Amino acid sequence: MSAVTAEILTSEEEELREWIVSQGEQRGNAVISVSRDENGAGYAFTACAWALHEVPEAVVVGLPEEIAPVLLDAYVDRAAAGERFEFGKVYEDFFEGVPLTFEQVAKGHYPEFFGSAFLVYPDGDFPAVQMIVPTPEGVWPWEDHAPDGFAAWQPVLTVSGVPESWTPGVDGP
Repeated sequence: MSAVTAEILTSEEEELREWIVSQGEQRGNAVISVSRDENGAGYAFTACAWALHEVPEAVVVGLPEEIAPVLLDAYVDRAAAGERFEFGKVYEDFFEGVPLTFEQVAKGHYPEFFGSAFLVYPDGDFPAVQMIVPTPEGVWPWEDHAPDGFAAWQPVLTVSGVPESWTPGVDGP
């Protein structure tokens, strides 16, 4: 697999692109983790899932660093095997006792949450989904009774900041 780009990359960018492509070829996708900082929660995302399997790239925000890659790899494995995931449907079989749902990521969030994926997709031409997980008590980030700061810790990456592919409490969690 090779990315088509006319852009001249720095040696650091080229090295990262080669690592991403290598991971994709070896594992079926690459998972890039970004640690939390003063601006917000850490997050992790896939790269090469779309190029290799025509599976939307995925991102998780605010999960523990040791869980995020496992969740993303499970998503890519299942999707590459043909499983399709519906926006707003609750899936309880990724981790025992941990439900999650999917939402489409708005393109405006791509630069921040899929930055190095642009080394593989220079034009940003790939679909992306967000995997959203509630609190251990089952509260989703958009709910009125969510803990203070939870919506900022795990923002919903749509234009409005709340689910847009379904209506919470009506045809989704």
